[in-house]
Amino acid sequence: MSMSQIRLVRLDLLMKLSRGRSEIVIGLIDGPVAMDHPDLQSNHIRFAGRSGFACSSSDSVACRHGTFVAGILFAQRGSPAPAICPDCSLLLRPIFPERDSSNGEMPSAAPTELAAAIVEVVEADARIINLSAALLQPASHTRESLQHALDFAAARGVITVAAAGNQGTLGSSIITRHPWVIPVTGCDLQGRPTTESNLGSSIGRRGLAAPGENVTSLGTDGKPETFGGTSAAAPFVTGAIALLWSQFPSASAARIKLAVTQAGRVSRRRIAPPLLDAWAAYQAMSLN
Repeated sequence: MSMSQIRLVRLDLLMKLSRGRSEIVIGLIDGPVAMDHPDLQSNHIRFAGRSGFACSSSDSVACRHGTFVAGILFAQRGSPAPAICPDCSLLLRPIFPERDSSNGEMPSAAPTELAAAIVEVVEADARIINLSAALLQPASHTRESLQHALDFAAARGVITVAAAGNQGTLGSSIITRHPWVIPVTGCDLQGRPTTESNLGSSIGRRGLAAPGENVTSLGTDGKPETFGGTSAAAPFVTGAIALLWSQFPSASAARIKLAVTQAGRVSRRRIAPPLLDAWAAYQAMSLN
């Protein structure tokens, strides 16, 4: 892993304090995960829904994506991945189908499938949702189902962290506009937004930036893989929230969310969010 990326968002100090707690459950809505990877062996992995959770094709983009994101959060410390909170619990709910990876196209999901996945992980007691999904163009009725699912998560006190998207556009989506969602853009080692990160007013007002360039995590073939984009950035924010909640297990979701989005080096710009500052969030929680 790159310690410079961990230090950029001051996760290194928080990671020295905690490896996470098993009662902090992260719902990972992504691709299937290579469950046989030696750095993902844990009794704290469980499943939501009825779809396949382990990869049937380790070379598929969906499998590589899910394994990569899982590694950032949940790999063993000392692995090539950031391994932010290995002692938390991981609740897997794959939504990306495994297809041929030869064209390099990133996996996407229908809004109705995503909505169902959100409801399932919330009902299975997730406290945080990590969402790194590109959406197929939603029709009005499918947008409504997704809105209801996000409202359901908010009502249950579940914090949703969502990748802002990699189209390099200005604007928002039904996900990034939701007031309880924390949208995440990618940044370089100087904290500048990457060119492919989507930006917009709702992202700038409520979101955060995190490392999204040349991030190294677990590959499905046992070798490290380097990847970028907002999908890689989102789990840095998710992991920071998980460690904060591990240190302050009785805190409300609203208090945790406020600390991570408002503490430290916050200079809210019009369309680009501030950089995650995990240690400032911890200090803010300690003072209250």
